[in-house]
Amino acid sequence: FGIATDENFVITTTNRKEITEHNFSELVQDGVTLYLLQSVDQMLLSATKERIDFLPHYDTLVKSGMYEYYASEGQNPLPFALAELIDNSLSATSRNTGIRSIQIKLLFDDSQGKPAVAVIDNGRGMTSKQLNNWAVYRLSKFTRQGDFESDHSGYVRPLPVPRSLNSDISYFGVGGKQAVFFVGQSARMISKPAESQDVHELVLSKEDF
Repeated sequence: FGIATDENFVITTTNRKEITEHNFSELVQDGVTLYLLQSVDQMLLSATKERIDFLPHYDTLVKSGMYEYYASEGQNPLPFALAELIDNSLSATSRNTGIRSIQIKLLFDDSQGKPAVAVIDNGRGMTSKQLNNWAVYRLSKFTRQGDFESDHSGYVRPLPVPRSLNSDISYFGVGGKQAVFFVGQSARMISKPAESQDVHELVLSKEDF
């Protein structure tokens, strides 16, 4: 720092608490911003920057579906929520060489603990990384790093066509998660990539949050 041996200085936090041997472990944490000053009350000579890291509140995800669908036009938004879930299957089966199978099951027994909506398809499946990417809010399937849709980085949305099944619903990366938390309070995704023997499972739950 170019400090002369006979010069006094202090190290403080951004709220001007001096770091000492007694409070070092309490005040100095990963990512904290520190000032090197001649005195605790020294005027700063220029503007400073401080990095802020935070996790969005889980209500951002859990309540987004309720707002999105109730704020939308139409008196019965449930079909639109189901369409979002089917869209994931349309995308997953888009490259099938054989039959594309997509099933919707309404489960009212105790097999899942509570009533559930199950969407089942014979698509290519997802790796653990792709499941992780699906869970990230606002991460579009066309921009996910290392995802099977990464070759769509130059994707251009097609012109709107009535009743078109173009798997374009979830372009902005919020559709499936909003739909899940509009219909219920948790999502459980089970997937086996076509080229792997591993089965991956992801659970997003309001209760766990």
